[in-house]
Amino acid sequence: MNEGKRTNDTGKLCDLIVDAIQDVKGKNIVKLDLRQLDASPAEFFIVCEGDSSTQVKAISGKVHKKVKDELSLLPNHTEGKENGQWILVDYFNVVVHVFYPEARQFYEIEDLWSDAKITEYQNI
Repeated sequence: MNEGKRTNDTGKLCDLIVDAIQDVKGKNIVKLDLRQLDASPAEFFIVCEGDSSTQVKAISGKVHKKVKDELSLLPNHTEGKENGQWILVDYFNVVVHVFYPEARQFYEIEDLWSDAKITEYQNI
């Protein structure tokens, strides 16, 4: 796959993930562009939060379903579904972090990757 196509596909994936999060009223959505950072584990992190463990699970479920339905893509790995405090959905180039607010504050993903270019999305 050529680099231009991969970047375009990654952009579509990011947009679709953000749409899925907004569909379930996920809040405080940010996209961290990690492409210019050495040793980054992915090209992008998308971070958001839900008001309850039920909403956190619903957000990750909506992301999974929408990406599968529209791009025929399944995550490489998902973890954290059991407790609903922090669910990670890994699509290789894009990693989605869905947090309960207290867990998000504790892990401070945005601070750990503060050198990344950050795009914030409006709460809907």
